[in-house]
Amino acid sequence: MNIETINQGDSIKLVATGELTSSTSEPLGTAIKSAIQETGNLILDFKGVEYIASAGLRILLEAKKLLDAKNGNFTIRNVKADVMHVFDITGFSDILNLE
Repeated sequence: MNIETINQGDSIKLVATGELTSSTSEPLGTAIKSAIQETGNLILDFKGVEYIASAGLRILLEAKKLLDAKNGNFTIRNVKADVMHVFDITGFSDILNLE
């Protein structure tokens, strides 16, 4: 999992590439927590994410809860069909802001 951090004014955008599994989710979780300390507006760009496992879903749920507590915004963009299918069958597409 590779993660690029881009500051966009009052938002931080994290561009993730690779597979989001139990062995690769920790770096994304760390990047998300660091970004949330700096801003209440977080954008995840998933254009390069091919696969997401339950550990990745847990990281996203934690991020949503942290940002909700700050009255922040959490958006996930450019979700590929296979990852969107996982979001749909787990109900995450109903709780996450997906663009």
